[in-house]
Amino acid sequence: MEYVYAALLLHYAKQDINEDNLAKVLQAAGLQPDEVRVKTLVAALKEVNIEEAIKSAAFAPVAAAPAAAPAAGQQAGGAAQQGKEEKKEEEEKKGPSEEEIAGSLAALF
Repeated sequence: MEYVYAALLLHYAKQDINEDNLAKVLQAAGLQPDEVRVKTLVAALKEVNIEEAIKSAAFAPVAAAPAAAPAAGQQAGGAAQQGKEEKKEEEEKKGPSEEEIAGSLAALF
C-alpha cells in the first residue's frame, strides 16, 4: 500500500510518477523499495488517469448505499432476487468493471 501512497504523493506534488521518483519517496519514508513492485506500479499507472480514479473513488460510498437496504428486497420476495441475478449476469457479460480492474491492481500490493 505504501507504494500506491507514494505514487499519490508524487501525483499531488505534480511530479512524474517514474521508477526513480517513486523509489526516492519510499526511501525518504525509511523503506527499502522493492524494484519489481516499483516497476510494476509505474507500468500499471501509465494507463490510468489518476485524477479520474480519485474522483470516481470519492463516490464509491454513495454507490454502496443501495446495497444497504436488504430489508426491502426481502419484502419483495423472490422477484427481487431474480432481478438481481439477471443484473449480475448482464454485468458479467460486459467484462470486468473499473472497480474490478482497480481491485486487481490493488492485489499486486
